[in-house]
Amino acid sequence: MTDQHRGDDSAGAHRDPGDGRVDARGRDETPEERADRRWGDLLQELRVAQTGVQILFGFLLTVVFQQRFTDLSSTDRHIYTVTVVLGAATTGALIGPVAMHRLLTGRRLKPETVVLASRLTVLGLVLLLCTMASSLLLVLRVAIRDTSAAWLVGAMAVWFVLCWFVLPLWARHRSGPGPE
Repeated sequence: MTDQHRGDDSAGAHRDPGDGRVDARGRDETPEERADRRWGDLLQELRVAQTGVQILFGFLLTVVFQQRFTDLSSTDRHIYTVTVVLGAATTGALIGPVAMHRLLTGRRLKPETVVLASRLTVLGLVLLLCTMASSLLLVLRVAIRDTSAAWLVGAMAVWFVLCWFVLPLWARHRSGPGPE
């Protein structure tokens, strides 16, 4: 699939002197068309993230009903509580764009909706990173019962930050100024 069809906006944009439309990597689209394309891209991304979050959150909700839950230390119970709250917040942030779109449909606010939904999605990814780290901490504390659990969680958190934020921001920086 070519960048033109994928919705890759990383190459930047310039004004077409003929009609004032934004031309990003060969695209000739109005702001509304661009918002529609970006909304479709965002929905695809959210489908992936929402599925993972829903599975993780569902699993977290069942832990408290397991027999061994009563064997957890007070610290582990606190970690569990924080993890469940983070999972709920993550779910809210990643489902929020869908509710936003539904409540704003027909109001001619698609470009604004895309920007707000995109920001909410990034917040959801940050919360997901925190949820994953907290979940790993709980599981590894129970599994290995020593201080290496915290080091392993720290290493995984760095890995997530590199994959989810540093690499994309580095690519964005290398590509130069973007559209708008």
